[in-house]
Parts: sequence; C-alpha cells; structure tokens
Amino acid sequence: MAAQSGLSHPAPGRGGVSVFPPVPLSAEAAPFTPMEPSGWRPGSQSEAEKLFSNCAIKLRAMRVDSVQLKEELNLLFDQLLSENYNRTFEPADVCSLLKHASCLVPLTQEHLVIKLCQVVHHLLNQLKVIMDEHTLDVLVNYTAGALKVCSTWTHTDVLLALSTVVYGNGPQCHQHLSDLLGEEGFLLQYSSPSQSNMELRRVALTCMANICLRIPGQPPLDDQYRSVCFRAFLKTLQSTKPPDTDELYYCMMIQAALKGLQCCLSGGKWKFGGGEELGSVLAALKRLMFQGAPGVIVEWPAVLYPAPLPQYESLSAAKAAESPKSLEPPKDAAVPGKASGNKKRKSKGKGKKMKTEESRGDEREGDAETVPAPPKGRAEEKQPASFLYPSWKLNSSDSEFSDLEGNAQSKLRVNHGRVRQGALHCLLAVVKAVEKRTLYGYWSSFIPDSPIGGPPPLTLLTIILKDLSPKVRLCALQVLSAMLDGSRQFLAVAEDTASPRTSYTPFSFTLATAIRELHRTLSLALLAETSPQTLTQVIKCLAYLVANAPYHRLRPGLLTLLWKHIRPYVRHRDVNVRVSVLTLYGALVTTQAPLPEVQLLLQQPDHSSSTGAFTPQDSGLSWRQRDGVSSPSRTPVTHSQRSSSTHSPHIPHTPGEEDSRRLWLLQLCVTLVTQPREDQSDSEGVGGGAALEPPPVRLEALQVLSHLVRGYFPLTQHYLCEIGQVSARCLGEMDTSIQLHGAKLLEEFGSGIIQQYRAENNVPESSRVPISQVVQFWSEVLSGPLNRALQNEQHPTLQASACDTLSSILPQAFAQLPDKTQLMCITVLLGLTYIENYLVKTAAVRALGIYVLFPCLREDVMFVADTANTILAALDDRSTNVRAKAAWSLGNLTDTLIVNMESVGVDFQEELSDMLLLKMLQAATRAAADKDRVKSNAVRALGNLLHFLRQSQMTRPAFQQPLEDAVRALVKTVQSEATMKVRWNACYALGNAFRNPALPLDSAAWSHEAFSALCHVVTSCKNFKVRIKSAAALAVPAHRGCYGDTERFTRVWRSLATALENSEDTNDFLEYRYSASLRHTLSQALLHLLSVSQSQDMLGLSASLASEEGTGIREHLIKYLRAEEGGGEEAEKDIRGESLHPRERIGSVEQILIRIKGLKVEGEEERGKEMVIHFLEDLIKICEETWKNTQTNREVTESKASSLLLRFGLDQAAGGFA
Repeated sequence: MAAQSGLSHPAPGRGGVSVFPPVPLSAEAAPFTPMEPSGWRPGSQSEAEKLFSNCAIKLRAMRVDSVQLKEELNLLFDQLLSENYNRTFEPADVCSLLKHASCLVPLTQEHLVIKLCQVVHHLLNQLKVIMDEHTLDVLVNYTAGALKVCSTWTHTDVLLALSTVVYGNGPQCHQHLSDLLGEEGFLLQYSSPSQSNMELRRVALTCMANICLRIPGQPPLDDQYRSVCFRAFLKTLQSTKPPDTDELYYCMMIQAALKGLQCCLSGGKWKFGGGEELGSVLAALKRLMFQGAPGVIVEWPAVLYPAPLPQYESLSAAKAAESPKSLEPPKDAAVPGKASGNKKRKSKGKGKKMKTEESRGDEREGDAETVPAPPKGRAEEKQPASFLYPSWKLNSSDSEFSDLEGNAQSKLRVNHGRVRQGALHCLLAVVKAVEKRTLYGYWSSFIPDSPIGGPPPLTLLTIILKDLSPKVRLCALQVLSAMLDGSRQFLAVAEDTASPRTSYTPFSFTLATAIRELHRTLSLALLAETSPQTLTQVIKCLAYLVANAPYHRLRPGLLTLLWKHIRPYVRHRDVNVRVSVLTLYGALVTTQAPLPEVQLLLQQPDHSSSTGAFTPQDSGLSWRQRDGVSSPSRTPVTHSQRSSSTHSPHIPHTPGEEDSRRLWLLQLCVTLVTQPREDQSDSEGVGGGAALEPPPVRLEALQVLSHLVRGYFPLTQHYLCEIGQVSARCLGEMDTSIQLHGAKLLEEFGSGIIQQYRAENNVPESSRVPISQVVQFWSEVLSGPLNRALQNEQHPTLQASACDTLSSILPQAFAQLPDKTQLMCITVLLGLTYIENYLVKTAAVRALGIYVLFPCLREDVMFVADTANTILAALDDRSTNVRAKAAWSLGNLTDTLIVNMESVGVDFQEELSDMLLLKMLQAATRAAADKDRVKSNAVRALGNLLHFLRQSQMTRPAFQQPLEDAVRALVKTVQSEATMKVRWNACYALGNAFRNPALPLDSAAWSHEAFSALCHVVTSCKNFKVRIKSAAALAVPAHRGCYGDTERFTRVWRSLATALENSEDTNDFLEYRYSASLRHTLSQALLHLLSVSQSQDMLGLSASLASEEGTGIREHLIKYLRAEEGGGEEAEKDIRGESLHPRERIGSVEQILIRIKGLKVEGEEERGKEMVIHFLEDLIKICEETWKNTQTNREVTESKASSLLLRFGLDQAAGGFA
C-alpha cells in the first residue's frame, strides 16, 4: 500500500542528522534525558506537528485550477502518510484539512483518490478525531461517490477510509445508509458470500461493523439497518470457506463478521426474530469456537434447538477411529492438524517472554475427558509426565517446517485463535442480550453433564481445558460466568440426594450431574492453569457456580473438594488471584447459609500444606508463610498454624472440643487485614518490610468476614473482641474504603446479636452472646474511632454507614450503656438529619426509626417528640430515598404510639402535643399521595394515627378536616392501581383505624366510602393477600352501629359471601396458595357479622342463607369449624388475634346462637330470625356429630394401641422368665 511508502527510510534522523548522536562515556557527561518515540526531547514541538502545520498551510494555498496540482497533492499526501502521530491535534484543524483535500481531489484521478483515502484512514485512525457533522457528511459523500465512480480496484482503500469515517457514527449517517445498506447498497454487495475478493469482502464487513458500533451516550443504529447488517454477518458466518481461498484471508474475514455481530448485539436492546434465528446464531458461534483447534473434525449442526439433553456433534469416520487408549499420549503424531498445534516453540530472548509463559501454561493444562481427579491421599505420588497434558498440546521433538512455513503456520494459528476469541465474545454478547429463561434451553449445548461413554461433547469446558491460547480460555470462562450469573432459579430444581429411577432420568438429576461436571472440570482447570489472568477468571467462575448452585439439594462433598483445592491459592503471588480466591470464599460462606458441610469445613484445622490435591503451582505459591513459620512481628503460632507445617496425608478431621472455636478462615481474613506481609510479589516491587496487603485484598477479606458473620454467626460470636479490634483498626485508617468495610463489619455483627435475641428465633440463653459482653463491646466501639467516622463530612458514604452501625445496637444493651453514651448516639443522629447529603440523611432518619422502638426510649415523650419533628422535616425532602425512609420511620414511631397507648394508657396520650399529632396526620396524608415507596409506609402511619386519636381530639374543629382527608387518602389508596404491597398496607390501615371506638363510623360521611372500597376489593382484587386484609378489616368493628344502616350491613355480608364463593377462582398459581387463608379469614368475618347482627338484619341474612349462596356458606363454615383447612401464614389466628381450637370455634357459634335467640323481633323479621337460628343449629349439629365421631375413633385407636403394648410387654416378660 502507498501508505507505507513514507516509512521505508529508517536509520538517519530527519534532515540527515542521526537520531542517536554519539556521546563520549565519562563521569562528567550530562545526565541521560529520555526521548519520545519520534526522537525529540519532551517539551519541544514535535516534527509531526511541524509537518502537519506546513502541510495544512500548503493545502489551503492550493487551487483546483493549478497546473501542478496533481504532483503537489501527491507529494503532500506522501508527507502526511510518512509520519506516526503520537500527539493530539485540534480536531477542527484535522477536519478542515480533510474537507479541503476532498474538494481538491476529483474522483477521476483514481490514484489521488486512493492516496486521499489512505490519508483519511491514517489521520483519523491515529489521532482519534471526533468529527463534526459537516465533516462527517462531506467525507461520507466523497467516499460513497468514489464507490460509484471509481474502478473496482480502488474500492478496498475507499472502503477502508469509509470504515474509519463511520466508526461509531452510524446513527449520524442516516441519510447515506440507504446507499450503503439498501438492497443495492455497496456494502451489501461487497459483503455477500458471492464476492470472490476476500480482502474487499473483509473491509466491507468491517465498515458495516463500524456503522453498527455504538459509542456510550449515543443512540443506537436504526433497527431496520441493524437487522440488515445482522443478517449479512450471520450469512457470512454460516458460509463455508471457498475452495480456492487462502485460509488466512478467510480467518480475517470471519473476524470482521464476528466483530460486526458483536456490535449488533451490544448496540442496544436486541430481539431475535422468530423461528430458528437464535439457534442458527448459536450453532455458527459454536462451530467457530473451535475454529482451527487441532483434532476437531466434526459435522456441525446448522441450527441448535432448545432441549434438556445435549445435541452431540456427529464425528467423522476418521475422528471416530481416534480414541485415547491410555493417559499417555502417542509417541508419533497421529492427530489431524498436529502440524499447526504441535510445533516446538523456542524462546528467543526476553522479547518472547509472554509467549514462553503461554507455552508453559499450555503444558500444565488438564484434559477433562481423559484425566480423572487425583485420588485422595495420593497427591505426593509421582505422576506420569503427561498426566495433565491433552494429546494435541504436547510439543514435538523436532521442527517439522522450514522457517517460512513455520512463520505462515504461526500467523495462521494466531488468526485461528482470534476467530475463536471473537466467537466467544459474540457468544458473551448473546448471553447478555437474550432473556435468561430463553437461554436455559440451550445450556446443554454449551455445558455438558458427565460423559457416559462415547466421544465427549465439544462445549465451553473443552475450550477451558484444552485451548492453546490463555486469551481464548479466558473468554470461554467469561461466557460460562455470564451463563451462571443469575441462574439460581434455573439450577434450583437440581437434585441428586436420591438415586434416579431406572426407567428414566429426571431433569433434576441431569441438572445436578451438570453441576458436578462443572465442579470437576473447573477444578482441573484450577490445577492446570498458569496464566494469572485466566486463573483469576477460573476462580471467579467457580464463585458464580457456588453462588447459584443448590448445594442443600445435592449430595455433600462438592464443596469439600473445592475447599481443598482452593486453599493453596490464598498465598498466590498474583494479587488478582488472591482477591478472586477471597471472592470465592465469600460465595462459599454466603450460599444457602448456614450449610452443614461448610460449617464443618470452617471448623477444620488449617492443613494448607497437605491439601491432598495436585497443584502444579505449589512451588511458587507460598510467599506469605512457608512451613508455618511466622515472623516475630506476628501473633504467636496457633495450633492450626503448627499443624499446617506437617506433611502427613490429609485425614478427614472431626473437630473436637479444642478446635471447635478455631475458625481458620476468620483468622486468615483478620491476618490479611491487619498483619504486614513478609514478602512482596514480583509485580508489587520491593518496598518496606512493614507494608500491609494491597487494598483490594484487604477489602475482599473484610467482605468475607462480613459474609461469615452474617451466615455463620454462632461460630463467629466467640470472636467478639477480635472483630471489634479489626473494625476499630479499619475505622482508624486513612483509606475511606477500608473504613467503610470496617463499619459494615460492625453492623453485621450487631445485626447477628439482635437476631439471637429475637423471641421468634428461639435461641437458648446459653447460646447467646451475654448481655454484659455486648455492652462492653459497644462501649469500646462507641468510645473509639466510630465517632470520627460519624463526623467525617468529607465522606458522606462513611457517615451513612456509621449511622447504620449505630442502628444495629441491641436494644437491651443500649439500655445498659452509660447515659452520656446514649445521649451521644441520639444527639449525633438528630444532628445528622440536617446534613444536606441524602445518603447521610436517609441513614440517620432510618436509625432514629429504629431507636424509637427501643423499650428504654419509646416512653420518653421528649425523645418521641424530637424524633417526630425530625421525621416530619425529612418527609418534605426533595430526595425520594429520604422521604421513603422517613415514611418508614414515621410508621415505626406510630407503632410506638399504639404500644404506649396500650401499656402506659391515657397518660402518654395526654402528654403528647395535640399540635404535633395534627402535623403528623397531615404529613402522613400528603405522603400517601407520594410515590409507592413512600406511600406504603405512609398509609401504615395513617392507620396507627387514626387508631391513636382520642375522642376529645376528634371533636376539635382543627382535627375534623385532616381526619376526613386521612380516611379518604386511605380509601383512594385501596381503590388505586398502586402496587399490591401498598394496597395491602392501606387495607390493614383501615382495619387499624376501625379499632378506635371513638371513630364516628356510624355517622361520618366518609364511613360509607371506606366500607364500599373494602367491599369492592374483597370481591374483585386479583391479589389474595389484599383480599385477606380487606376481609379482616371488614370484621374489625366491634359494634353493630359501626356498620351503619341495614343496607350497608347487608352489602358487607353479601360481599364477604361472594368472596367466599369465589375464593378458588384465580388464574395465577402463586395466588392459589393463599386461598385457604382467604377462606379462613372470610369465614371468621361472616361469623363476626352474625355475632353483632340485630333484629333489623334478619331479613337480609335469611335471604342470603336460604339461597344457593347459603349452601356455599354452610359448606365453608363447616370446614372452618372442623379446622379441615389450615389458616396459613396469613390467618393463623382469628380476627382478634386469638388462636382457637375447633371445639372453641363451635362454642363461639353456640354463643352466637344464644344471642340471636334472645333478639326481640316482629312480623317478617321473626321468620328471618327463625331461618338464621335453623341455619346455626344445623351447623352446630353437623359439627358436633363430626366431633363426637372423631373423639370415639380416637379413643378406640388409643385403646387398641394400649392393648397391643400391654400384650407385647407380657410376651416379653414371659420370654425373659423362660
């Protein structure tokens, strides 16, 4: 190409002066000053800048009618092409030069057109100029015109320039896209499989890829043209190599198509077309994942289909005949493609260091199909030299090529690797673009289960274990990680705790087998990999697997093997590897915590020197501690450290009394955070001897500690002092990230203590952390650096985290803290609510919402009032996060008001300011019209406040309108299209308000609206939990007068009856599980209405009970009274919160019957009363008979059992006497 003509004059510098002038060697010589690649000292104007400026001046002076224009332009273009530009010029200058040059070069001068296109490509490619729209339009017009006018031989250079111009500018070229990508567009013609010129086809595909490329912040390309490009790329990938085409050019063309496909998928939301489009893409990518892989000769399917079982590729006859007969490879090369894969590589000095390391890494990799995991206890035995070598990765003893042939083969091998890498990048884009549930159907094509005879399938795991290039292996691991990420719901069905049936293999067992195969393969890759970057990704991939696999449904042992394999890598020289190992440990102690298997592993002593696994890197791993020897600056050697220095085979250890409290993982993380490292890795340089671990390692170790405390608190609670010291040290450091994680660790530990003391968790007193220790712990923490973190206004995130730490203090311990400490906590939190930063304000308001529930603070009227005023101010904040947390805290505060009203009584109600209550009521009403995040707790607060108000307050004029507005806000929320959680809370709030006997339900105008809203919801809402709460609310009023007139009472009854009849009608299976709870609550509500009914209600009740509706009511009430259906989590207790035995339920119906019989009625109401009485008597009779039969059967069964036991005892005694 002409672009290289200016680069063929090496040695002397510009102007004939040597770039490296001779300098005499002497002590007095001037110190060495480094030069830039151009040969000029820093600070001086570069030759390239001078040349560019001169060329721009000359170009602006040229005119189209000049006689020597052609020669001058040719010379000028050569000068521009001769420089390598390593400094950024003004974009306007470059754009001006290119626009002017395009005006001077006519399309008839094809040689000049090529030179100009090369200049465009050279300048834009090296200077990374962002063009303005006018320049873009001019250059696209010019190149498009050149494609129409100039000869075909020029089109490669023209397209190359066009590809540089449109790079990331596809949406801005919309007016030219029809000419380029239309049915007769140049790019579609040149990228077609019928195009014989491979270079032209490659550049056309590159140009299309650059059009599809999306720069962050810019809109994506129009879907119409993106689809056109997508089809062109896919057609290229599906086409086979023409017979007369060079393999190298074919690979370069495929790389361009892969890059284009990746740009299409990554350029915005993408939806695959119907039919087999996704399967076709996956099939093409799977074939190209193995492009050029030696020994892979198969007939690939054209389409992959979603299936639970793998679609095995059919091997050719030649390949089928090649089955490995032993672990040792054949001495003679007999694998097809060995010429490209087995050439002996030679290191040629330091310049080949990376290639040498790659070669060494290749020699270490394992074979997933032929190499079993090493047996337990045999790690010290010598393995054959080829134990972990795939047969097609062994080096041949002699070179099989000449130098030229070897160079060509090397280039081809590199390009094959790039194709495989590009295919994996595309597959990664597909995984990210396609919905997870759609992709699950294709898992079996990329992730196998255990091989069951025959040839092993070609999958991602094959690449991870066998590919020559660490970069390709890295890409395969990234794809596998993306597939595993978020797959918990899919993998949750895996199970192999029981043996599968012989007639068929359940899908759950197949999925469990795939998980085991993933463990096996990734463990082999872990032991064989030597490239630090790829090794890091192997460990990250294992972390994704551990985080998503359901180990509680799998046979134990998988995590034990993984734990054993990973432990040596904690001391790996590479920082990233160490960080990824800690990430994996974090996943292990997080997944389904607490797992019994992990609990045992945590208590195992540290046998890190004898892991029982073959680890090729063992010789270079232990940079931190060798043979258990620690430096004098460290803590004394523990029992577990001494045991790690022995080299005896690893024996499964059952922790005894002595080791039960030694958590080696916790000790390791504490050491990594606090202790200085003894050595430094090569990559970290040599520095002071007291240097701590790098920040990423320390941060990850702190995260593991937090996960450990959260998931396995009973094991970590014995390290109360150590964790407090670690957190205090972290909070005292300068690094804000370390401080942040230290505060988070404290919060997790505090939350663990709170969980222990919750009554519902039933933790024995002897197993809890003693209160005295908790008080001492928080006293030391609050007198230490946590105060500085709370006052660190330069780092709001740290302040917010410190507020969260304050909120995790055990209430019982807070009550025993010194008064000044309690006052400090409250004062700091109240002050932080006035900080402008929303993170700090949110955390402080949340902490106050927790403190207001503390028994030692909730009866303090002054604290409650101060907290209420703070929350009211936060409810008006512009940040939604602050308002949402303020509404939550207001809900907690009003919960406290209800508790105090029931425990303290009227005294507390009278002490609390009426004006403050009014403000709270108005603020909660306004918040009920806010976003759903705010609204859900605002309605909760409204229900509590309406319950708390006294008669004297409701009659005051200042309260009447706010009271009406509050009830109407609840009614509006119940009827709205808000989220179900909001409506559920609103129904509960109305029921809570109905508990206030002072509320004028019989006379208020808003009362009718409240009952109507609840009646509508109980019959029509799709969400059964909302129906349950609305039914419970309708059953709250304790007196008949609260239900209003007869018409309203009858409507409530009819609504409940209709809801009971339709309690099984739902199209959502998830709702069906709440149907029993709904029927339970509706039955309670109907009986409650009968219990408060009066004589005027008898006609309406009798009409309902005598109809077909009454038959359904009878059936459901009988089931309720017999307790045939469990109430479920939503209705375990009756409306008044009392748990009733079936006999007690029947007794309550008898009481209702007695009350109704005592009602005085006349006329038609008498007939209605008789009907209701008959209904209740019939109900009681049926239930009594059932109860008696049940008791009789139980007594007979118990009698028979007693007789059998007595007879068995006599027989035993007789036998003993004999």
